[in-house]
Amino acid sequence: MDAKESSRKKKKGLLMPDGKPSLEYDTDNLPTDLPVLPLYDAALFPKMVLPLVVMQGDSLKLVDEAMSSNRIIGLVVSKKKENVKTEASDDLAKTGCSALILKMAKGEDNRAQMLVQGLSRFHIKRFIEGKPYFKAEVEYFEDIEHDNDETSALKANIIKQFSRIVELSPGLPPEISQMASSIKEPGTLADMISSTINSTSQEKQKVLEEPDAAKRLKLVTKMVNHQLNILELGNKIQSQVKGDMDKRQREYYLRQQLKAIKEELGETDEGTVEIEEYRAKINKGGLPEEAVKEAKRELDRLSKMHPSSAEYTVTSTYLDWLTELPWNETSKDNLDIKKARKVLDDDHYGLEKPKRRIIEYLAVRKLKPDSKGPILCFAGPPGTGKTSLGSSIARALGRKFHRISLGGVRDEAEIRGHRRTYVGALPGRVIQGIRRVGSRNPVFMLDEIDKVGSDFRGDPSSALLEVLDPEQNYSFSDHYLDVPFDLSSVMFICTANVLDTIPSALRDRMEVIQLLGYTEDEKVKIAQRYLIPRQRKQNGLKSNQVTFNVGSIRGIIAGYTREAGLRNLEREIASICRGVATKVAEETIKKQSIKLDDVAEYLGPVKFTSEVKARMSTPGVAMGLAWTPVGGDLLFIEATAMKGGKKLTLTGQLGDVMKESASAALSFIRTHAKQMDIDEDFFETQDIHVHVPAGAIPKDGPSAGVTILTALVSLLTNRRIRKNLAMTGEITLRGRVLPVGGIKEKILAAHRAGIKSIILCKLNEKDLMDIPEKVKKELKFYFVEKMMDVIKIAFDT
Repeated sequence: MDAKESSRKKKKGLLMPDGKPSLEYDTDNLPTDLPVLPLYDAALFPKMVLPLVVMQGDSLKLVDEAMSSNRIIGLVVSKKKENVKTEASDDLAKTGCSALILKMAKGEDNRAQMLVQGLSRFHIKRFIEGKPYFKAEVEYFEDIEHDNDETSALKANIIKQFSRIVELSPGLPPEISQMASSIKEPGTLADMISSTINSTSQEKQKVLEEPDAAKRLKLVTKMVNHQLNILELGNKIQSQVKGDMDKRQREYYLRQQLKAIKEELGETDEGTVEIEEYRAKINKGGLPEEAVKEAKRELDRLSKMHPSSAEYTVTSTYLDWLTELPWNETSKDNLDIKKARKVLDDDHYGLEKPKRRIIEYLAVRKLKPDSKGPILCFAGPPGTGKTSLGSSIARALGRKFHRISLGGVRDEAEIRGHRRTYVGALPGRVIQGIRRVGSRNPVFMLDEIDKVGSDFRGDPSSALLEVLDPEQNYSFSDHYLDVPFDLSSVMFICTANVLDTIPSALRDRMEVIQLLGYTEDEKVKIAQRYLIPRQRKQNGLKSNQVTFNVGSIRGIIAGYTREAGLRNLEREIASICRGVATKVAEETIKKQSIKLDDVAEYLGPVKFTSEVKARMSTPGVAMGLAWTPVGGDLLFIEATAMKGGKKLTLTGQLGDVMKESASAALSFIRTHAKQMDIDEDFFETQDIHVHVPAGAIPKDGPSAGVTILTALVSLLTNRRIRKNLAMTGEITLRGRVLPVGGIKEKILAAHRAGIKSIILCKLNEKDLMDIPEKVKKELKFYFVEKMMDVIKIAFDT
């Protein structure tokens, strides 16, 4: 007997689920024409048993005819869903399994319940028409089995994985893994496991279509691994959930036990102690009525919460803020005006205007103790002492000092705080600062208020309107606290480099005090009193190890710095001190007195030289004055002419306003050419080019109009402008000179550069009030109303 025949003999009978023999049949004599019953969401394998329910009329007729004959039918997986009737043979798979109907029973609802057992795989060759149900001519095919090591390994692996699935699946009996271990044929093992595990009908159909037993084992192995991963993950999740529940139950049980023990001992739990502490703070904290009402309401809520809840932490944090704010705590003002003036003078040289304003405030406080704090704004170039002046004022008044940097702040919540509905909510920086200093009347500095931004999170400038308004800030409402806090006793001091970027409504609430740049003499004295001693200390030098004479300080100011403030001057002094400290540490010197000739040894060649003489030596060059955010500066206007006609070229990154000033100046000259001894037809044969050096820097504004016109007249008359003469002012087509801004900064810049004479508009004469007397004495001012007066002064040699 050959192997194939032996295999067939084995298929002459199968066991029922109860272990009894099934109806006998012979696989060699299976009919080739089979009635075909579609299967939905299921698949049958040879030797496997499957319960079915048949409801459709055509299918019931198929079952009746099969029961009346040999009970053998074909089962094929349908591609359609169960609730959709299969209409065409194309909806059926081409491979199926013949089955023997073991049992069949019909109910009153006209449904047939069957138990079928798989017999053999088949391919559908063609469908036979003539019946109300599907009938097909089929071709049976046998398993291709391999008795080798790979097949044995696949069997052992899949049995192991399947046993694990049985362990993790409560619905599968443990005996089924033993049954799988007892199956010898690899193909039958694959069919048995595929029919048992939870997989789709499409996956089972692929197993059914595969004749090679080894390949079939590989397909089923993938399905088993996928099912095992799902079961293990579900088991892990279940274990975690169960563990968390057990932990919570255990914690609750222990807490209840602890509570009972403490009650027996007469002890109070921590939560009760904390609530009593809050209640004592509320009673002793001097909170206003509205704050007390809110605090007690939150305390009642807190007493009903469990300490481990998230809401408990949120409420207790809120009560911490509410009870720790200095509702009634104030610093006692130092009303000794002489002492306060001495403190201000010791800390800062000059700055008479802001010092005078602080003394005035102290005088008013002395006469009227309940006066409100002023809202001051120190505006000026960088390095002029605005920020340090704030801490000096606090020291003079005997108050606490707190500084907030507003540069780059774009979120309104930085000022007003976040609402408590947000996770991690906190009060705004104003309330945080008040709590930090522990006083309700500190000196509060809002630094760089001109650099506040705005975006989708809100506009901090708008939030500052309430903070900086004495008529409103007595009831400032922070979003986090949600109760009013009195800021009227706070002395707010703001600092800004420019006022243009501050919204007008906010600027209107502040008393602006301009801090001008320092003169050279003032810088020398400040360096001697403050900068040099500070740098000596920071670099570990004693007072006798490094000294600076006046000439060296003036040399550093003129040759290495060009600023209205003092920052670069201090950096250069620090560089020299570090150089001396290096030599002292190396023991090459014991001390050094810095003279003018020694400066270059430490700072290198001079960075800035006067260009006035070199630039003003030819016709067509005029010197103007410009305002910048860091102070004033000189502005040279150069003009030249060339062959051409009726073309005006303007270069140097000029803005529209400055270009219009140049056009107006040229039109004025052409109109009054005869009065100025200029050829009336000069523009017909010449092109004019006006250039403003430092071309990388954008320039704009009307104040260069006077300078441009003077440069053009100098060019066209071939006359040089007076030496050391600068000018600024706007012009009109009628030749009038109009006032401009930034006069203080421009005059100080001219003085620093060694200019001797300045032409200004007559209406700008009032702006000289704040100029230091020494500067006014060293400069000669010409106040004009008409452009012809400017020309007379500029060319009066």
